[in-house]
Amino acid sequence: MSENKIQFLAYYLPQYHPIEENDKWWGKGFTEWTNVAKAKPLFKGHYQPILPADLGFYDLRVPEVQEQQAQLAKEYGIDGFIYYQYWFGNSKMLLERPAEAMLNNKKIDLSFCFCWANETWKGIWHGLDNGDILIEQTYQGEEGYRAYFEYLLPFFKDERYIKVDNKPMFHIYRIEDIPDWNMFLELFDDLAIQNGFKGIHFIVTVLSKESSEILKNRFVYGQVGTDVFRKMRYSKGFLFENVRYLGWLERKIKVNLGFTNEIGKRLKPLIFDYDKAVSHFSSAFHNEKYIPCVFPNWDNSARSGKKSLIFVNANPNSWRKHLEKTVKELLKNPKNPQIIIIKSWNEWAEGNHLEPDVKFGLEWLKTVKEVKKRLYK
Repeated sequence: MSENKIQFLAYYLPQYHPIEENDKWWGKGFTEWTNVAKAKPLFKGHYQPILPADLGFYDLRVPEVQEQQAQLAKEYGIDGFIYYQYWFGNSKMLLERPAEAMLNNKKIDLSFCFCWANETWKGIWHGLDNGDILIEQTYQGEEGYRAYFEYLLPFFKDERYIKVDNKPMFHIYRIEDIPDWNMFLELFDDLAIQNGFKGIHFIVTVLSKESSEILKNRFVYGQVGTDVFRKMRYSKGFLFENVRYLGWLERKIKVNLGFTNEIGKRLKPLIFDYDKAVSHFSSAFHNEKYIPCVFPNWDNSARSGKKSLIFVNANPNSWRKHLEKTVKELLKNPKNPQIIIIKSWNEWAEGNHLEPDVKFGLEWLKTVKEVKKRLYK
């Protein structure tokens, strides 16, 4: 990766091809598009369904799709994709096919790395009325981690895989959930060195006090990522919009009406204005390892219905202001990794995407290109 220019990396969701497990849980042929297409407005002025434009309802089993995505991303200033990867232990994976196809298709000319989305899948996150476990995230210690590394190694060796000082970049979603995280980090580092690298360039998402303590006490290499999704769900700065100024009675009334932040118990969606919400996000760079994360839009009602979180009034202009503010803050902190992570390239059922949509076309991507162009005039 370049050391003197800001790199824009976008999370990439591979949930756009049928798999046996999704057929079982949601019905034959299920993909992310199933929920996207059937989404409906939940209140007056609510814009749904949010539908794709240029790339259409694509199927990632078709090689040309990923080639087109890579071309589009490069044209509009995205420097690489961070593929979500679902390794559940015991060599069990889901949705691995797009990354494996990409590895073997050199026409997909875009840098990439992985984010290990190490989290148990529960129905509640996908709109079900119960918290049943669909598939559990497990950890098998050294043997399991070695198997995982061996799977990753061909990707790490690929010339497109993002590396920093000859260290493959590897994101971890929930490091605090790894019971023997210290051993995991050291083992991956050692195995990378044995295979000709200088180690692993870890990027860890800070989701909790536990993950912060891990980083403070042990984690001395790589960078710290900050996760927008967690902020959106739990940030006290804008929960219920100005809840800090509400009296106890008004708060109680809101909760009784269904406005609760307890996942699975909401009866109504949480609704925020995009501009107001992102203005509450701290722009402070907490340390020299910090990497900012931004998002252009968010409305997961296609997936979660009345339990959803919705940012209204998100548009390319408000996205531009959010991105420009983050770029300016990063430039003030030149010792920090010159990276901005965008959530996300294509999480359509969460209304969270850069890919062209019917309403705004290419404007989400044009914003990235314009901000980047002004940056390097």
